[in-house]
Amino acid sequence: MSLTHIRPAGSPPRVAVVHGPLRAEERLLFAEFARRGIDCTRIDDRSAVVDLTGRPWDVDVVIGRSVSQQRTLHTLAIAEGWGIPTLNRSAVVALCNDKLRTSAALARAGLPQPRTLVAYTPAAALEACETLGYPVILKPTIGSWGRLLARVNSRAAAATLLEHKQALGSFHHGTVYIQEYVRKPGRDIRAFVVGDETICAIYRTAEHWITNTARGGQATNCPVTPELAALCARAARAVGGGVLAIDLFEHPDRGLLINEVNATMEFRNSIHTTGVNIPGRIVDYALALAAEGAARREAGLAAAPR
Repeated sequence: MSLTHIRPAGSPPRVAVVHGPLRAEERLLFAEFARRGIDCTRIDDRSAVVDLTGRPWDVDVVIGRSVSQQRTLHTLAIAEGWGIPTLNRSAVVALCNDKLRTSAALARAGLPQPRTLVAYTPAAALEACETLGYPVILKPTIGSWGRLLARVNSRAAAATLLEHKQALGSFHHGTVYIQEYVRKPGRDIRAFVVGDETICAIYRTAEHWITNTARGGQATNCPVTPELAALCARAARAVGGGVLAIDLFEHPDRGLLINEVNATMEFRNSIHTTGVNIPGRIVDYALALAAEGAARREAGLAAAPR
């Protein structure tokens, strides 16, 4: 695919979706593009070979939907280097993939979130746990689907877990991310933001303290109140904007707290629950980006010598 290929005026936008194993979300997006008569190029990152020194792809927008955070991030960065708009931007994906960097961005914006301490050695991390008071939550800074989270109820348990993390010795365990345990009412909130609009939200309810739907949490509709919409819009701006899922806790005293921001979220369980056509709203946003990309491309071609 060549970015210098001249298309007829009025041609439909060209969209590429980077993916791995297809989930319901990618199939829903493909169906939405097809319903609108828009050709969608599928780039399977399990077999893709990208020539960094060759011709850029002839597309107007690239959507990152791989289950691999690394592959999504790198492919979006390549596309941006060619001047192609991406959804989301690689800088947003990189920030949201890292819980510590996300927390720092939220703190810089003055947004409410659970108290979080960071340490780099087991001894310092144990002191941090004592400072917060048990129970505490230990999380990997990079991860998804509620995996490798631990609620630590005592000093002995914390010492054992920190010893295990040190023995594993990988990069991901070198920084200890310690969060206060929020006694939420058996649920949390996941809100979906497209651009500046919080389009819908769900409650994720479970008897377990981890309420992710990937871990068995049940989804029900959550009304988008003005307070929730405003807070989520601020959180989206804090990480760079785009199409995002924002997870929040309901603190009994401090109100809504932002827990995490997701830049490549799943949404299959939230469409019928909320009555909102989430893939349709994502496609709307992607096509707006594609129109901007096409306009820049045409302007560049018009300015180039013939």
